[in-house]
Amino acid sequence: MNTAKFLMLATAVAILVFAAAHWYGIDYLFFAGYTILQFVVLATAWNILGGYCGYVNFGSAAFFALGAYSSVFMHKVYPLPVPALMLVGAAVSGVVGFGMGYLTLRLRGSFFAIATLALAVVLQTLVVNWDFVGGSRGAYIIRPEAIEIAGFQINYIEYLFALMLALAVIALTTARTIERSQLGFGFATIRDDEMAAEASGVPTLRLKLIATTLSGAFMGMAGAPFPYYIGYLQPASAFGLEYAVNSIAMPMIGGTTSWIGPLVGSLLLGTAQQYATAYISLGTGVNVLIVGVLLIVFVIIAPNGIVGLVQERLRARRIDAEAGKPGEVSRCSEFPQSIHPQRPPARISDRSGPTGTFLRFSDLRAAQIRRPMRSRKT
Repeated sequence: MNTAKFLMLATAVAILVFAAAHWYGIDYLFFAGYTILQFVVLATAWNILGGYCGYVNFGSAAFFALGAYSSVFMHKVYPLPVPALMLVGAAVSGVVGFGMGYLTLRLRGSFFAIATLALAVVLQTLVVNWDFVGGSRGAYIIRPEAIEIAGFQINYIEYLFALMLALAVIALTTARTIERSQLGFGFATIRDDEMAAEASGVPTLRLKLIATTLSGAFMGMAGAPFPYYIGYLQPASAFGLEYAVNSIAMPMIGGTTSWIGPLVGSLLLGTAQQYATAYISLGTGVNVLIVGVLLIVFVIIAPNGIVGLVQERLRARRIDAEAGKPGEVSRCSEFPQSIHPQRPPARISDRSGPTGTFLRFSDLRAAQIRRPMRSRKT
């Protein structure tokens, strides 16, 4: 399925989801659905850099907060509609992501992860001391009860839900397109072996800068409507631990090598968290507790995530099915001999000929070994 067809299909599914939520007429569904879709975007954005390129980013909350506070800034300077604020948040977070990548992407492994965490701390300190956007006191954003679109009045939470639903469709389509393009192949080479990719001529720094910019831009877009959703924005809520934890845990639970993984992990964890928030009164830390427990469980039983576990099971079934067919044995020559009952065990045999001896190991022929020429006796 090409990108255009996938976008049309995803848009149709999004319209059906919105219609079903509107038909039920329960406002809490829109509030909870907005949060889940927000995590879908955050997890997909994190996976562009952390999953495709293999660079773990602990600064997700920083890019999310940049998008949120850019909306607060524009609300006080020059109010704009929320879609325009999302573009502003994407521009601000994308520029910061590009700058962070240029400064820190020469670091690798844990050093890069620590640098992204330090970025979040620095930005939070700046916001706390910036009184124009509320500082440590926070800022109030008064939203209207309803908004008129094409002559129809809809609740504002439904409007925000529709915007986040559209953003989720765009983020998933972008991630899927990247995964199936040359850009995605370049990201995969960085994840597998960056030094080998550099030696092969892959422009690794350029690709990593693209990844950090795209990842930061989508996180900023996810954070831009947040002040209108929550009504009161403070540094503790914008730089919350749950955004940094969920954006990492959801792709890891769902699977980091495919665009489906962040979607599956976000729907699973987000639904569990919203259910716990509505029906289990254990305080605000219950969401992080749920994430921690599920992360430990899935790291043990499915290290490659749910998508990876399913792919491994399907691959094993296909191998077993092909091993049972005499005509299909040759397709599985890369697998161990034990799963090919029709193939004889590997052995070394010699064949004598006029020019020397051949050594054969299974189906692979070694180089010809010529016998030394003996001098004739006169």
